[in-house]
Amino acid sequence: MLSSVLAPVQQRGREALQRLGLPTRKQEAWRLTDLKRLEAVHGLPPIDADLENDWPQPPQSGVRLLLGSDQHPLEGVELPTGIKALNSDELEVLLGRATDHCGCSQDWPVELNKSCSRQVLALQISGKAPAVELVIAASGSGMLATRVLLVLEPNAELELLQVFQSKDGVAHSHLCEILLGEESQLQHGLVSMGDGSSSLLTTLAIQQEPRSHYALSSFVQGSLFARIEPRIVQLSGQAFTSLKGLAVAADEQQVGVHSAMRFDGPEGELDQLQKSLVSGKSHTIFNGSIQVPKEAQRTNAAQLSRNLMLSSRARVDTKPELEIIADDVKCAHGATVSQLQEDELFYLRSRGITEVEATALLLNGYCQEVIDQLPANAERWQLSKRMHDALMATT
Repeated sequence: MLSSVLAPVQQRGREALQRLGLPTRKQEAWRLTDLKRLEAVHGLPPIDADLENDWPQPPQSGVRLLLGSDQHPLEGVELPTGIKALNSDELEVLLGRATDHCGCSQDWPVELNKSCSRQVLALQISGKAPAVELVIAASGSGMLATRVLLVLEPNAELELLQVFQSKDGVAHSHLCEILLGEESQLQHGLVSMGDGSSSLLTTLAIQQEPRSHYALSSFVQGSLFARIEPRIVQLSGQAFTSLKGLAVAADEQQVGVHSAMRFDGPEGELDQLQKSLVSGKSHTIFNGSIQVPKEAQRTNAAQLSRNLMLSSRARVDTKPELEIIADDVKCAHGATVSQLQEDELFYLRSRGITEVEATALLLNGYCQEVIDQLPANAERWQLSKRMHDALMATT
């Protein structure tokens, strides 16, 4: 059933898509994207989530919510202390605020989500709340659109894990808005696991008040086509943002990460690391934008893109964009594209380890740096084993 709050939003989204049409390569944000795959996603009919599964048990000290079915994710769920659902009046006021502040409310993936989403999970967090796990799983030739709004009150603390499971050609369209109050803390994990045929379009719009702490760790593997767009704004500075990502692409998959960070006040901090591992004829894209206007004095930002190529036919595009007007800042960025080091392989093989195992061992070490940053509950999904199996298949 379509939410009464979302009904006008959905109509505006459809009108916007008709007005915008599909993105083209003349638009810089889409220049490197495989637009044929985007067009295929756009043409898919809506579907519901899968609720029968072999998932691990829900977190012992937290709550699991399932998104995307015809049943509201909070139906029949008793929320723990510190987590409550926003009422319709609060939703009317707060929905779309983060996308507006992040400057992405009219971006094509956001309008696509608006045009399709039938429900929104809207939660308010206060105090030190139990962990929240959001599971979004689907299969089949269709698109599943889901939307989330989280509001962290001042001094609130939350560990959030979002898990996308996909197979049989399904596409996800997901929009997550998060408003962090002063001195709140959010550890946010995003995990996407596909079977090589799925697609994922997701936008994360994050708005930070002073002295808030936001840490995103993402792991994307098994998507034929994926585009992840974290958009963060520190409204008045004096906040901390950490972005750690790992994109694993094989065969002819394309995974793109397009991040945008804006400091609208002084003394903000950013620590960003985006890694990719590409094999076969796959393609990864990293486009990281950092904006430091005049009022963002004493900003301290570091951005690093590291990429490991396992095949001469694979492709990596990495493109940092720094726009700095303030004159008293520390902003560093770097990018590397490399291959496995022969001397490291030789060292391991000289100790009786086969070449395949030695390669997988080195690749595991490369990937684990990001996987270790995910919320503790993520390991129940056996990410390290999944990563190891994928690497063994690659090598």
